Amino acid sequence: MYVSRQRTRHQRGFLFKKGNTWFLRYRETVRLPDGSLQRRRVTHRLAAAIGDYKTKGAARTLADEFIAPKNEARAPLANTTLGQFVEEIYLPAVESQKRISTFRGYRNMWLLYLKPHAAIVLRDFDIATGERILAELQRARDLSITTLRHIKAFLSGAFHAAKRLGIINTPNPMHDVELPKAKPAAETYAYSLAEIQQMIAVLDDPAATIVTVAAFTGARKSEIRGFRWEDYDGEQLKVQRTFWRSHQLEPKTKTSKAPIPVIAQLADRLNRLQQPSGLIFQSASGAPINLDVLARKVIAPTLAGHGLAWHGWHAFRRGLATVLHHLGVSDNVIQRILRHSNVSVTQKCYIKTLDPDVVAAMRKLES
Repeated sequence: MYVSRQRTRHQRGFLFKKGNTWFLRYRETVRLPDGSLQRRRVTHRLAAAIGDYKTKGAARTLADEFIAPKNEARAPLANTTLGQFVEEIYLPAVESQKRISTFRGYRNMWLLYLKPHAAIVLRDFDIATGERILAELQRARDLSITTLRHIKAFLSGAFHAAKRLGIINTPNPMHDVELPKAKPAAETYAYSLAEIQQMIAVLDDPAATIVTVAAFTGARKSEIRGFRWEDYDGEQLKVQRTFWRSHQLEPKTKTSKAPIPVIAQLADRLNRLQQPSGLIFQSASGAPINLDVLARKVIAPTLAGHGLAWHGWHAFRRGLATVLHHLGVSDNVIQRILRHSNVSVTQKCYIKTLDPDVVAAMRKLES
């Protein structure tokens, strides 16, 4: 049973006189045509500051009478449950404002981890509740610390929206929630230059060229699927679109739209395949190639047959950052090559420490 720790706070509004007229400024929650709620500030003309309402005290009595029904109308919102808010307001807002991949990730997190707690009333959700939920999830699912951080961020975003809409008046309860002890996130991988060269040598096209693009541009999987021949001029590739599953989207950020220089080894491979127009890498039906299927059915089995391991597409992006860092390229320039919006992301998540064998190999490359 969840016990309310705070009563719903009724607003009185801000009473002020302008000229010879009393006005009341207050906030109200309105439902938009798309079903979402929006909190907005409203100014209402109360009465002329003459006669019975000449004094501020009399105007205040009138203001209290005016706003009382609006406070009563807010009362049902105070009993909104976590499930009602997330499913009826928060997720629809995310769907309308964010990329579809982001929305699907949020929805899956809700369904997979948090929906069993849907009955909790928002105003009863406190720091202890947040910590209890995360601790229960960690015990039941043995989640990594990274997954727990994502769940906390999801709840924090939901409560931030609820506060902004005036559904709760208390501070965001997730801000001070401490994560339970959990296993560290799995170590991410960065392909070495030697591994990339071996992959290209044993793979047939189009897999070999796709791997070359991933390794020497640092492009994201969704960006590789969206490359068209019209985006390639022999010297650079322009990032004009991305594909998430069958959905064509704009590039992830404004920074992501920066053109990518094409080195000679990559240009040589692209020039062999070049067509007048159309997607550079497409399926038999003409749709963007499914890189996950290609990896599962072609790349991984071929590499395994030659004693090589497959660590996913993003390992090429990390590998490029790591190799460039070892070659002495500044982190700020690596950030621009990977088209990150913040250099700290490049430093924290993409640049890896190289082992001695790789360092020796790269010194040979430098010479």
